[in-house]
Amino acid sequence: MMKPAVFVPEDQPLTLANLPPSRPQKRLAFAVVLTLLGALFISAPKLWNVQLGGIDAFVPAYGTALVVNDLITAVLLFNQFAILHSRALLAIASGYLFAGFMVIPWMLTFPGVFTPGGLLGAGLQTAAWLSALRYACIPPFVIAYALLNDPDPPKRLWKGSVGATVVWSVAMSAAIVCAVTFLVIAGDAYLPPISIDLVRFSTFWLYFASCLILWNTLALILLWIRKRSILDLWLMVVVCAYAIELYLVAFPGLARFSAGWYAGRIYGYVASILVLFVLLYEIMTLYAQLLRAVLAQRRERETRLMTGDAVSASIAHEVKQPLTAIIASANAGLNWLDRVEPELDSARNALRRVVATGHRADAMIENIRAHFKMGARTRTSLDIDDLIQEALAVVRDKLQTHRVAVQFDPNERLPRITGEQIQLQQVLVNLITNAIDSMAAKNGERVLSIRSEVHHSRYVMVSVKDTGKGLEAGAVDRIFNPMFTTKTHGMGMGLSICRSIIEAHEGQIWVTANKGRGAIFHFTVPVDPGSAS
Repeated sequence: MMKPAVFVPEDQPLTLANLPPSRPQKRLAFAVVLTLLGALFISAPKLWNVQLGGIDAFVPAYGTALVVNDLITAVLLFNQFAILHSRALLAIASGYLFAGFMVIPWMLTFPGVFTPGGLLGAGLQTAAWLSALRYACIPPFVIAYALLNDPDPPKRLWKGSVGATVVWSVAMSAAIVCAVTFLVIAGDAYLPPISIDLVRFSTFWLYFASCLILWNTLALILLWIRKRSILDLWLMVVVCAYAIELYLVAFPGLARFSAGWYAGRIYGYVASILVLFVLLYEIMTLYAQLLRAVLAQRRERETRLMTGDAVSASIAHEVKQPLTAIIASANAGLNWLDRVEPELDSARNALRRVVATGHRADAMIENIRAHFKMGARTRTSLDIDDLIQEALAVVRDKLQTHRVAVQFDPNERLPRITGEQIQLQQVLVNLITNAIDSMAAKNGERVLSIRSEVHHSRYVMVSVKDTGKGLEAGAVDRIFNPMFTTKTHGMGMGLSICRSIIEAHEGQIWVTANKGRGAIFHFTVPVDPGSAS
């Protein structure tokens, strides 16, 4: 038979009542049913007739466990009803509530638990009929659940107030249980006899229990026909457990306190706890998912904050160089103008450098913005030696200030490369500036060597070598990490940005030692496919 597909709207919470069962869940439910049936058939049927005698604490403990299990299950199902506003959930939650309430008068009136004949003025038939009515009332709630579980969401929704409905359901269940208890106690003498005495049952109980088993079978069939969710699946297992309990309580021996009677009570306990276990598992699963979502949200927030810090640090790091150059050029221009005979041509050249450096700073800021965006960047065919000379021109004043000698011989035979001009110039300026700072921190020869060459035929490699203080062994592996710096006032962003830029150009960047003095930074960029090698 074809089962209707489960449709879960996007705005509907995913719960046991609307999630379809997975194949592992179906296998688990089938395994539980097979275990229950296997325990029934494997055990010797003759043992069920053995009279074990009454155990004083058994009925109170068993009844208390049933009340607790049923009421907790009812609370959890009412909570799902409050979320989904499902009439089917309201029905099954009320069923568990009613079943839990019915156990209370059964315990109070059970012979020998509190008094020899039971409390509340109970007669011989009272406890047996209360138990039988509890069994009889569970299938109607399951059938109502199956019939109300309509695949069309608008038809299955409860329109009234959730809080008032739950309160009304609790009040009605309690009132009906009280009324049923009163009627059974008052009419004890007129009820068909289930109990012959305090231990033995009559044959009427066999026929009545058979009807109850058929009643459970009808509920099972309806659930099977309309099975859509995980809750439907496990309710089917619960109904099977109740049917087995009825068989064990009624048929073997027709007496209380037999091995079969005790075994039936164990099946009843299993039936009461199955849906509770599944609901608790769902709660733990949802809590785990919520915890993972919160942690993911926290990581995302921290990532955004780190990205913002990285952008700020990158801007501060990269803009500091052109600002220094602007200030130096502006001061030079003022000096030329403050002379007795102003050097206008020199002042103009200084101001042109200010303008050029300002444009480069603007381009650098735009480049940083592009670096933290996922959009495509403009790549052009470039001459790597031209980029090196432009970078040296940018840091010319700093080279002169720290008396650094430059060794660079352009290689006219190099193929052109493909890249973004401002970004690659930014890499070169960073590497050269770091080399200058490293050499400025120590006395001795200060030589900056820059070399460009073909690397593995498809790349051009640039090497920036200095004679500075070099790198510590532990710093080599972390030198390109964000926020890691070897400088006293460094921000730790320059080399991290360099690596991101080079990797975005499909190249690599690394550092090696310069034979005991200084360091050599290497990076590669791909050759322009249209360039002759």
